[in-house]
Amino acid sequence: MTISKTWINEALNIHLEGRLDASTASLLEEALISAFNEAKKIEIDFSGLAYVSSAGLRVLLLCHKVAKEKAVYMMIKGVSEDIMDVFEITGFSAILNIE
Repeated sequence: MTISKTWINEALNIHLEGRLDASTASLLEEALISAFNEAKKIEIDFSGLAYVSSAGLRVLLLCHKVAKEKAVYMMIKGVSEDIMDVFEITGFSAILNIE
């Protein structure tokens, strides 16, 4: 998976490409956890993401909790139909902010 970060003032835009799975989930976790101390808003662009595994879902849930604790607005955008199906089946669509 490739992670591209762009800062605009206190907002971080993260673009993901590839697969968010057990071998790449820690990369996203590191990128997000370090940003929570600086960002007021984090947008994660899933438009280049082909797959999300349970390990990826775990990282998203963990980061959602940290975002709430630190008062950072975290939003996911550009979600494919297949990944949105995973979010809906697992109940994540009711937890995460998805555009």
